[in-house]
Amino acid sequence: MSENKPRMRETRLVMISPASNVTPDLLVRTAHALGRELSAKETCYGCLLEGDPATVAEARDELRKLDPHGIYSKRRAYPAGDPRRCRAQHGTRPGYAQLESEWKLLANLQNAMDAIDLGEKAPPEPQKKILPVREFKEIYEVNL
Repeated sequence: MSENKPRMRETRLVMISPASNVTPDLLVRTAHALGRELSAKETCYGCLLEGDPATVAEARDELRKLDPHGIYSKRRAYPAGDPRRCRAQHGTRPGYAQLESEWKLLANLQNAMDAIDLGEKAPPEPQKKILPVREFKEIYEVNL
């Protein structure tokens, strides 16, 4: 007799860097073309992938091949369409401001990763020096 265990499901946000040429539509079409048992929902920042964790991980890895430095992902706490979060169900949007700020930073990450691949080295850290009180006082007085 087999046990009826609930299937593990994972929902993952797949976000496209603002500097990428990949579109949310392309992500979703590519996810569907993989032929896996997987749900893919287009969003303004990329897509949501939902399925068993191994399938989601495989799909995420395949999607990242479209733009290795321009596609990022993270787990989502709620499944797609969850009434507590889905605007179509009049859910709330806590965390959206955080997601938006993370999305804006993705272009910086993408540019840095591209630079590393091109062999560019990071500029040296600027040397910090202690500002003498006399110089600080002069700067202060000039800006009064």
